[in-house]
Amino acid sequence: MKANDGIKTEGPKYRSSDRVRADRTDLLYKDIPEGGTLMSIKDLRVVYQTDDSEMVAVDNFSLDVKKGELVSIIGPSGCGKTTILRCIAGLLQPTSGTISMGGKPCTAPGSDRGMVFQDFALFPWRSVKQNVEFGMEVAGVPKEEREERAMRYIQAVGLGDFADSRIHELSGGMKQRVGIARALVMHPAVTLMDEPFGALDAQTRNIMQEQLTRIIMHSERTVIFITHSVDEALYLSDRVVILTKRPSTVYKVIDVPWNRPRDRACPEFTKLRRDILDFLESQNVMSNDSGTMTKKPEKHLGDMFRSKE
Repeated sequence: MKANDGIKTEGPKYRSSDRVRADRTDLLYKDIPEGGTLMSIKDLRVVYQTDDSEMVAVDNFSLDVKKGELVSIIGPSGCGKTTILRCIAGLLQPTSGTISMGGKPCTAPGSDRGMVFQDFALFPWRSVKQNVEFGMEVAGVPKEEREERAMRYIQAVGLGDFADSRIHELSGGMKQRVGIARALVMHPAVTLMDEPFGALDAQTRNIMQEQLTRIIMHSERTVIFITHSVDEALYLSDRVVILTKRPSTVYKVIDVPWNRPRDRACPEFTKLRRDILDFLESQNVMSNDSGTMTKKPEKHLGDMFRSKE
């Protein structure tokens, strides 16, 4: 990565009161060193109940998230990835288990967890800049500061020439860039991304992955990223959490061994992607020629994909 690639995520230091503002919740955890455990999820279990039945979506899910890492969660379709993310965000209460940040329980939504949704969730009557500023307005950030910060992140996602554009004037990829800038500008302690590039075409998706990689390389961000794409998970992540079929639990956590930026075409990348895909396919229900539903023989990842102790 060239030093003059134009990405800038740090700006002037503004004076504020002694309390940590809602737009800088990363400061709540400044005493946790880079690589230390920021979030801890223990024995998460989610059961959906109806009048006459219940369905276990997530069972015995445990994970420690390190400060400054991007960790992806992948698994078979419908296994409960978004359910887990909603629990982390405080939008869904788990049936049992605990989620904590810096040793304190997370039992409700909070500004220390920023969310990027798949469907953009932007305000169409606002401009790009006004959308990015919105959270800072609610948090009471002074006008001069929020304008400077908004423009810095708008430029970081490559939309400097579209700051005054309305949302309907943007493409899908550009809208998602606005959503990412709006989340990151608030400096949450953890950014949660739920399939943020899932609705984009392949070319735009690759561009967005590259843009996110550039931002990560120029800032200390902690990101939990939900995706169906093994390629995307390996390209972006420090670690990849592989889930089993429902009821979902952790099958394997893989430490991705390559520095950024990464070469998707290298043999090691291709082999790791293929091995993970083989496992995920073994977890999915498939249809045979007779029309009945069968399951592909289960495959197991080799020793080279064991988590580091």
